[in-house]
Amino acid sequence: MAVTDKTREERMATESIGKLMASMTLPAILAQIINILYSIIDRIYIGHMEGVGANALTGVGVTFCITVFISAFSAFISNGAAPLAAIWLGKGDRERAEKILGNSVSFLLLCTVALMAFFYLFQRPLLYMFGASDATIGYATDYLSIYLAGTLFVEMALGLNAFIICQSQPRTAMLSVLIGAVANIILDPVFIFGLGMGVKGAAVATVISQGLSAAWVLSFLMGKRSSLKIRRQCMRLEGKVLGSVFSLGISPFIMNATESFISIVLNHGLQAYGGDMHVGSLTIMQSVMQLFSAPINGFTQGMTPIISYNYGAQNFRRVKKLYGWMIGMCFGFRFLTTATSMIFPRFYAGFFTNEAELVALTGNVMPIFMAGMLVFGLQNGIQPTFLALGQAKISLFIAVLRKIILLIPLALILPRFMGVMGVYWAEPVSDAISATVATLLFALNIRKILSREALAKIR
Repeated sequence: MAVTDKTREERMATESIGKLMASMTLPAILAQIINILYSIIDRIYIGHMEGVGANALTGVGVTFCITVFISAFSAFISNGAAPLAAIWLGKGDRERAEKILGNSVSFLLLCTVALMAFFYLFQRPLLYMFGASDATIGYATDYLSIYLAGTLFVEMALGLNAFIICQSQPRTAMLSVLIGAVANIILDPVFIFGLGMGVKGAAVATVISQGLSAAWVLSFLMGKRSSLKIRRQCMRLEGKVLGSVFSLGISPFIMNATESFISIVLNHGLQAYGGDMHVGSLTIMQSVMQLFSAPINGFTQGMTPIISYNYGAQNFRRVKKLYGWMIGMCFGFRFLTTATSMIFPRFYAGFFTNEAELVALTGNVMPIFMAGMLVFGLQNGIQPTFLALGQAKISLFIAVLRKIILLIPLALILPRFMGVMGVYWAEPVSDAISATVATLLFALNIRKILSREALAKIR
């Protein structure tokens, strides 16, 4: 290992926190914003297709349930394996970190085969189940059939990029996202409008762009500039290694996978009680929520390896300062951005459609749907802090509480009493309760977690 590689990693324990935060988080934030443009730009172009924009937008929105579920498997790795590798780097065990990387690659390859086979076989009945109608199913299948061909690219690009960040090389990680997103922004109008491919063109542009990102990530992790390398001898699956990855990665996996199930429940409820226009409004609001979440996800992604490295090095005083910054910044940003969406909902809706009826509907329901996000920034900061400190069980409970225990039941029960508005109210109620519980759990457990005894239990 080159001396410069070791120095680059060790600065996470020695450099001033302000300078370190800027160098680690700004590229990650930019990368997340750029990455979210994949779906946002697709939806903006599709929503403005002349004559069919609303139905096309709704059809592509229904596929969100499946595309999010596919990306959830990459979360096993990006939010489970990469922080674990950072902890072992902090402990000084590079061999263990490279085994984690190698097993992660093999796991993602297996996931790709299984996911493609399943969704190609059952995509049409699943899409109907998830909220598609006869008017929108054609757009949904056109998009998804092509998107599935790029499953391998999605898993590799999203799953492995975090291993570049945990080496304290966020700028390189940002470039992997930048390459794909810029390509997508350029190719979208070419394929959608220039070649007249419509929804299919958006999917082709996405697959090509994700392929470019995946190629960049793999070439780096197999090249000379990476201090953690993909090695053939480390790719043999080991139960102990995968067990440790799964124990930490199960929480972010559930967070992402249940996002898919939530979309299914919400879409189905909106379709049953309201119709296609209400499903379209959800597509717009989820897009706005994704746009606001991107900077937070980037910030926490950049902060997590710093916290993990210092935790592994038993530098607990520094850990406290770091998580304090992370929770505070997440709360402040989430509160301010959510407030703007509640005050100016029609402004945001206008980005995605020019149909007056859909803009008006979204403007009426967005302030309700987004209200719980005013306090949800607390959970946005607390959840990755638990992950960074190797606390899989607590993080898993928080993920399950919000989405499975609260949101899904509320989305099924409230519409029976409130009609279609009950579907929209389920989101803020679950968000507010979950954020409150997460804050209490953090206050009760953090002192015990920051001990040598707790660190020694991490495998």
